[in-house]
Amino acid sequence: MRMKDIVGKYDIVLITLDTLRYDVAQDLFLNKELPNFEKHLSDEGWEKRHAPGSFTYASHHAIFSGFFPTPIDNPKGERLFATRFAGSETSTDNTFVFEEATIIEGLKSEGYHTACIGGVGFFNKQTALSRVFPDMFDESHWQAEFGVTEPDSTENQFEKAVEILENLDEQRLFLFINVSAIHQPNCFYVEGQKTDNIHSHAEALKYVDSKLPILMNAFKNRPTLFLFMGDHGTAYGEGGYEGHRLAHEVVWNVPYAMFK
Repeated sequence: MRMKDIVGKYDIVLITLDTLRYDVAQDLFLNKELPNFEKHLSDEGWEKRHAPGSFTYASHHAIFSGFFPTPIDNPKGERLFATRFAGSETSTDNTFVFEEATIIEGLKSEGYHTACIGGVGFFNKQTALSRVFPDMFDESHWQAEFGVTEPDSTENQFEKAVEILENLDEQRLFLFINVSAIHQPNCFYVEGQKTDNIHSHAEALKYVDSKLPILMNAFKNRPTLFLFMGDHGTAYGEGGYEGHRLAHEVVWNVPYAMFK
């Protein structure tokens, strides 16, 4: 995709599905349990990629500078966005190259309004560390109803996206949402379950899918590029590991999708 033909003509919506594993996402797609995502994904489903980091903070620093999850079969494939950097092997004539340090600043310089809807703790603006990402945007939003302990977090986040769009004029929008629902705890997506496991992880993604029409309908009359990606996966006992910020394939393998 030639990003130089997208920037300035399309809204851009970047969504990280925090902690989502590729294997779980793809199994649900193949079993036709993601009916709303299925409308937009290719016939093959999610693209399998390698995460740029093993936990949220590291991955988002990379993503915001244009280092999205890397194609497994083409790790030096061209990037959509890139801050100018001498010797870059992944910037091509199709790449939108900017002088600023982040996509956010680069799109601001092109006249975009930038907005962040936070999810996990690194976006809650309650500490210096958790203000780093929100402070990059023209406007940023976080409340407990968007966080990991709220079963209706995705609905609340997508409704906030609708509100942002309703308050925007004809200016182009760069919207970022960190979807928190899949991150632990996710056991409450299975009735009666008290601990997280790979089944509740899957049920959390099915919940996100059920709320996707809220977001898609909001942009139906605006040309929009959607980018969905996992920032990292997480382990549920594989190799004796639990969680993430560790080196295991279930952490490094994440789903990716792009569509207009």
